[in-house]
Amino acid sequence: MLFDGGFTFSNFIADVFAIFIFIMWFWLLMTVISDLFRRHDVSGGLKVIWVIALIILPYIGIFAYLLTQGRGMAERNQERAKHAQEQLRHIVGYSSADEIEKLGKLKASGALTEAEYTRLRARVVA
Repeated sequence: MLFDGGFTFSNFIADVFAIFIFIMWFWLLMTVISDLFRRHDVSGGLKVIWVIALIILPYIGIFAYLLTQGRGMAERNQERAKHAQEQLRHIVGYSSADEIEKLGKLKASGALTEAEYTRLRARVVA
């Protein structure tokens, strides 16, 4: 029987699994809460309702948020990443045009193949 007999291998595995589940839950909770509070399209009242749901029914609340808002979370993360990339380009002083010009020079010198140039140019433009 599980948890009978003191410290056994099966009890150890059960403890490791419980710790893993807790860490995953905590990570998901922080992800959901950070997404929820960064949103500008949700009113304060709806945020309070989500937080109450996350506190009262932690697992069901997280899964409900992920199911209903998952696609939006991914889109908001992509937007944040693009915004951060543009801010970094602005701070460093390089624009997309500068990077494309550098890629053109590398291609002309033979350092890049046509396929590499096309792939890198698409990444810069995106």
